[in-house]
Amino acid sequence: MTINNNLELLSPAGDIERFQAAVNFGANAVYLGRKTFGMRSSPLNFDFEQLSSAVKQAHQKNVKVYLTCNILPRNNEIPQFQQFIEEAVAANVDAVIVADIGLLSLVKKYAPDMEIHMSTQTGIVNYVAANELYNMGAKRVVLARELSLDEIAEIRVKSSSDMEIEVFVHGAMCVSFSGRCLLSQYLVNRDANHGECAQPCRWGYHLVEEKRPGQFFPIFEDEKGSYILNSKDLCMIDHIDKLAQAGVTSLKIEGRAKSAYYVAVVTNAYRMAINEYYRNPDKFNLSDEIRNEVFKVSHRKYCNGFFFGTPDESQYYENGGYIRNFDVVAVVEKCVDGKVYCTQRNKFMSGDTVEVLSPSSLPVEINISQLYDEFGNEIQTANHAMMKFYFICDLIFPENSVIRLDSTKK
Repeated sequence: MTINNNLELLSPAGDIERFQAAVNFGANAVYLGRKTFGMRSSPLNFDFEQLSSAVKQAHQKNVKVYLTCNILPRNNEIPQFQQFIEEAVAANVDAVIVADIGLLSLVKKYAPDMEIHMSTQTGIVNYVAANELYNMGAKRVVLARELSLDEIAEIRVKSSSDMEIEVFVHGAMCVSFSGRCLLSQYLVNRDANHGECAQPCRWGYHLVEEKRPGQFFPIFEDEKGSYILNSKDLCMIDHIDKLAQAGVTSLKIEGRAKSAYYVAVVTNAYRMAINEYYRNPDKFNLSDEIRNEVFKVSHRKYCNGFFFGTPDESQYYENGGYIRNFDVVAVVEKCVDGKVYCTQRNKFMSGDTVEVLSPSSLPVEINISQLYDEFGNEIQTANHAMMKFYFICDLIFPENSVIRLDSTKK
């Protein structure tokens, strides 16, 4: 098997702040959406001016931008697609992500030079489908999340070497097949396939079966019910070498609805993991310091999804919530003459011990013994949203470094 030594790290961006976090912390490419035709309607997303500006910023740093148009469109939406794709061309995006074969044909019609990626929503699980989509004009296939590494490797061997393969490696997973779910639409009339999922798979349920006595359903419950549909989060940071050996081109992080802090930390962790793999591809062994970073964002319990076969423990029955031990409290603006100038994100106090996370670096722990407001007055707490402040420190941190506080130690 040929090892891919040029892995793409693909990060999510739900708005401009998340976009900048992805670019600053090591993404090779960013995927984002407009107000329409995207599978995430809850984030702010991008209007045309914001999209054009984001693409320009990304290209200045040699980062690509992929635009999502991966909904399953109805008849009434088709007439709006021409303007959507023409604006994508005008904004100079590098590729569009589509799930619908009809939209694939329209991209080729309205933007014949646009690179096309087929979304995981397409449900690609074999080399025949992958090759046919490649023959139809797709440059890349985003494989279904239900495939094993062995199946991915076979698709790689039995497809064109020019066809790129992308897989999700980190983030939330859907209980339905590659995200094609009707549960939300049936229960609350919010169409998951148009980016409006209410996530009913995360709700608590009580299971009742009155006509099949003697058939036992092994579920775990608490006083609030059972979370029989709730999947764990995916995490493949320990297996970068196996993904590369399977022939994967792009490692995709889920999370366009997640925070900028999440995007920054997870992107940074995978950037360092990939770099560590490059240093010794034959004996990749991820350090604990890098691995621990993915536990410092809000997350559910982790698993490896289907990569090593049908998972035995991919569901989490105890509750539908997240594990969250760290809070971002500030972002570094600049370091001048021994002073670290910051913008506040959450309340913290003089005397707190914090971690500072800089791009492509492990966190540095420091104690902030004194805080000063932007006018040089000593303060006890930074408790106003987005307030400017500084503290004294001999270390120099790059712009956009994240300052975080372990909430379990408050």
